[in-house]
Amino acid sequence: MARGTLRIFLGAAPGVGKTYEMLEEAHRLGQGGEDVAVALATDHGRAGTRALVEGLEVIPPRRLRYGGAEYEEMDLDAVLARAPATAVVDEYAHSNVPDSRNQKRWQDVDELLSAGINVLSTVNIQDLASLGDVVSAVTDVRQAETVPDDIVRRADQIDLVDIPPDLLRQRLSEGKIYAADRIDAALSNYFRLGNLGALRELTLLWLADRVDEGLAKYRAENGIQDSWPARERIVVGLTGGPEGEALIRRGARILTRVSGGDLLAVHVRAADRVASESPQALEYQRRLTQDLGGSYHIVAGEDPAAALLDFARSVNATQIVVGISRHKNLAGLLGGLLGGGVGTRVVRDSGDIDVHMVSHPLGGRGAGRPRPGDLGRARVAVGLILAALLPALLQLLLVFVNPEHSVATAMLVQLSGSVAVALVGGLWPAVLAALWSSLLVNYFSTPPTGNLIISDPQNFLALFVFLGVSSAVAVVVDLSARRSKEAARARAEATTLSDLTRGAAGSEDTVQSLLEQARTVFQVRGAALLSQIREADLFDDGTWQLLASAGEVPAGPGHQGTVPKGTVPQGTTTGEGTEGENIEEIDSTTRLVLYGRILPASDRRLLAAFGVHLAAQLERQQLAASRREMMRLAESNTMRTSILRAVSHDLRTPLAGIKLAVGGLRQTGVPYTPQEEQELLATIEECSDRLDVLVGNLLDMSRLTSDSVSPRLHPLRWYEVIPGALHGVPPGRVRVELPANMPEIDADQGMLERVVANIVENAVKYAPDSDIVVAGAAGGLSPAALAGRPAGELRIIDHGRGIPAERVLDMFRPFQRLDDATHTTGIGLGLAVAKGFTEAMGGRLAAEPTPGGGLTMVITLPLSTGEPFEARPGGAPPEPQSALTGRRHLPGPSPSNSRQDTP
Repeated sequence: MARGTLRIFLGAAPGVGKTYEMLEEAHRLGQGGEDVAVALATDHGRAGTRALVEGLEVIPPRRLRYGGAEYEEMDLDAVLARAPATAVVDEYAHSNVPDSRNQKRWQDVDELLSAGINVLSTVNIQDLASLGDVVSAVTDVRQAETVPDDIVRRADQIDLVDIPPDLLRQRLSEGKIYAADRIDAALSNYFRLGNLGALRELTLLWLADRVDEGLAKYRAENGIQDSWPARERIVVGLTGGPEGEALIRRGARILTRVSGGDLLAVHVRAADRVASESPQALEYQRRLTQDLGGSYHIVAGEDPAAALLDFARSVNATQIVVGISRHKNLAGLLGGLLGGGVGTRVVRDSGDIDVHMVSHPLGGRGAGRPRPGDLGRARVAVGLILAALLPALLQLLLVFVNPEHSVATAMLVQLSGSVAVALVGGLWPAVLAALWSSLLVNYFSTPPTGNLIISDPQNFLALFVFLGVSSAVAVVVDLSARRSKEAARARAEATTLSDLTRGAAGSEDTVQSLLEQARTVFQVRGAALLSQIREADLFDDGTWQLLASAGEVPAGPGHQGTVPKGTVPQGTTTGEGTEGENIEEIDSTTRLVLYGRILPASDRRLLAAFGVHLAAQLERQQLAASRREMMRLAESNTMRTSILRAVSHDLRTPLAGIKLAVGGLRQTGVPYTPQEEQELLATIEECSDRLDVLVGNLLDMSRLTSDSVSPRLHPLRWYEVIPGALHGVPPGRVRVELPANMPEIDADQGMLERVVANIVENAVKYAPDSDIVVAGAAGGLSPAALAGRPAGELRIIDHGRGIPAERVLDMFRPFQRLDDATHTTGIGLGLAVAKGFTEAMGGRLAAEPTPGGGLTMVITLPLSTGEPFEARPGGAPPEPQSALTGRRHLPGPSPSNSRQDTP
């Protein structure tokens, strides 16, 4: 069965007439004899739309109830059973009522299309997922129902339904879109002229992209190579050099003369030109292109001119921007004789595409790159020595093996010597060896021997051919040796970069890891990442701040973490600095500097790659820091909102109780018995205590979220904390079981009292029929419990209802209550504050199920390091000052046995 076709009516805003046009098309199809049925059409109370539904077959929708309201949804099964040739389905992006077969209506439509049913539907530009944030920024209205762009793009036909904004506002004023009570609000908000103009432009641009895709598809299917200038599209050719920035900016300036054009930067990567590329320059140009609103592309091709033109034609480009050649005059002349440089060939073969040849500061100054595959001075020197000695030694050998003085034998032996010299020393030593060998063959083997005269013309021709063949073989061998060395270097660079990327991705401190790898790869004494300090009134402009380093890096005098003026010369970008320094510019204010030895020119490209990786890691760190700051601000904002909500609701209850009790006591006309007065006073006291706890938790949570908690840790025993923490707990509810030999812990007494008090209060609240047990472990935990330090623990045990394992983490979050307990029982901050204070003291708060049912809260704190208290008169320890409240806490009495009940 053939798949049905989808036709979408696209509008810029509600009320432009999408549904109206769709229903009119349904009538036209029906009048033409086609089987048409309305699966779902929403009139939104518009009489004109409702009138168009009449005369068409309507498949009754399903009526579903959800959330106390009734909704109409398309009856998908009924439409499939009816199987009309064309079905009308309004609102393509609509979300179905929960528990429907599909979550979205476009998924229902997909089933109809699969069944061979053609579909007519409608979409607003605000319904497209990619434009949701743009539309909400323009209209201040967040669109809840969206549809993926690619789903809409798959439609067989998209019809634009458009009217001018003024006419749309007029229709709205006449009541043709919304009811009368909604007109004024709509006109002053969503349907403002500016909003409608922006939405209309978004619609036209999105549809233009879809039309452009269709045009590209048509040209590809029909093999059309010529450019069709339907839209201004500028292609900028990049060579990998620094001049690319000027070319990109020139292309952007050209594009500003038109509206709605595209900027495409293209780098053609050829195998024989990789060594001349600058990874740092290409990375900067990629970012620049994206910042200017363009797109960056890399294509492979051995002929840059042909590859650039092929790309330009494939994207239907109208203009090409290339730079003038960087080759010097002689190289440019040779290129012209051989058919022209890249720019010349692009101009010659561009056809109807306009080409801009842009001058730049590097034009005509040479590539400025080291010759790839340079064999090095040592090998050339050895080759020159062999060129002088080897032909003479071979001629001495010929005296014994070639007594007949055969010219052919002598030439073959000397040719092998020239090849050996070429393998060792390259081209020029081999050429010298060939000349020296030809003289020896002429003197010793060519009649008449003993002189350089050649009597036989054939021997003269043979010597000439020998010299040519020797030189040609030397060129081939030299080129092969250079290519082999270049391939080995490229393979080593690729391996290094692969290890670099893998190591950086798996390292926690990627910048430090990259610097350490750079020091190791380049075998230098140290590597440093420097940033220029711009505060001219504090430091000299030539002072650089040390961001990170590896190995031995010189430190600057007078300033911690800085390097002196001259370490990174002013105005230096990439190259050699002072003695033993290599400088790589990452950006205008950041440098990578290697100390210890000057790198050869062949290592500069790999050093540039390290610079690109460092720039990416610095940007990644900045984004991570920004993300953390945004998350912190979001959490603070959420906390602030929750605190305001708590102040407006939860604190009102105890305040109302206090006010009611005080008001009753102040009434002179109402006689109260002493018992009633005591009840009112008890109410005041109880509400005040509750208010004190709520405000204390709010303040403590605010301090925790702002990272302003600084505990004052000192040696402390558990029994010193328990009496103050259990103050106010009903008598008989808590049983304390502390071994007499429990060691000291390092804690802040005020904070620890608050931790224990909050946990006990929570246990009393949620385990009302259970005894609460406060127990301690004398032996502590294993040494690995808290970063290798031995620790002690306090357990607060209840036998209440407990909590499911999946809810344990939620229990410690702010403003959480078990099973949404009523607001009169607190604001859900007790355990969050307790966990925050415990972690601030270097400990841990965890929850465990109690055997037999219930919950056990475990407070773990590190044991004291054993530093004694300062002696006081009488040998008593000092009264510690708490960082929490500033109050002094007196230690409680030492337990006389392992069990004690709270009063």
